[in-house]
Amino acid sequence: MSAFDLYARRQPGFEDRLKSTVTQLHDAALRHAGRIVQATSLGAEDMVITDLIARHRLGIAVATLDTGKLHAQTLELMQRLEQHYAPHGLTLARFAPEPQEARIFVQRHGEDAMFQSIALRKACCQVRKMEPLSRLLAGRSAWVTGLRREQSDGRAQVLSEEDDGQGRTKFNPLAQWTWSDVWHYIQANGVPYNPLHDAFFPSIGCQPCTRAIGVGEPFRAGRWWWEDEAAKECGLHVKPAAAPSMALPEKETAA
Repeated sequence: MSAFDLYARRQPGFEDRLKSTVTQLHDAALRHAGRIVQATSLGAEDMVITDLIARHRLGIAVATLDTGKLHAQTLELMQRLEQHYAPHGLTLARFAPEPQEARIFVQRHGEDAMFQSIALRKACCQVRKMEPLSRLLAGRSAWVTGLRREQSDGRAQVLSEEDDGQGRTKFNPLAQWTWSDVWHYIQANGVPYNPLHDAFFPSIGCQPCTRAIGVGEPFRAGRWWWEDEAAKECGLHVKPAAAPSMALPEKETAA
């Protein structure tokens, strides 16, 4: 079964939610002209936003993090995205880890450091996600994400617009959308998507840290599945005041 068969349903109120999202994106693009970027993970939600940006020619830049640990399907989607939206003048900027930092981390802690402790996993996220994100957001006054309230308990109160804790405005225009809304839009508009979604991967991150979910498991159960639910954020969507330390304990070494 495809993701369309599993999830795509037209839900009551969809047109109102879509209209509200388009209006918010238009307003955000005007308020932050030339200083706003969509930070896309290339997940289903983010592909919806990218399509709206391209379809309405909103002038919002689109960028992603190429962590060096992504699934082959995700890398291939980057190419399809650029080809699909080239007629709209949309390009995808890619931000990768600093090569030397990534190399040193692997030399010290190994390719599978993320499985050894939460501290090492978060340190890996720091090298591969957080530092590149800081460059992606440099000079920006606002950014756009695909966060939805339905994704997890930790995101249940996410706002459509908020302060990111670092002086920028963070727009979450799909906050009120359902998973059915997302797939209804993708199907209706021929939006490219990651084929891993057809294989029960609703949330897709780095290859070592993502698995398919089983029947009845939560939406993000396939992310860092060996950790406690409370720890399941990499830091990208945690405000600095509340974010756990990304520093690696001085005496912690690879096993």
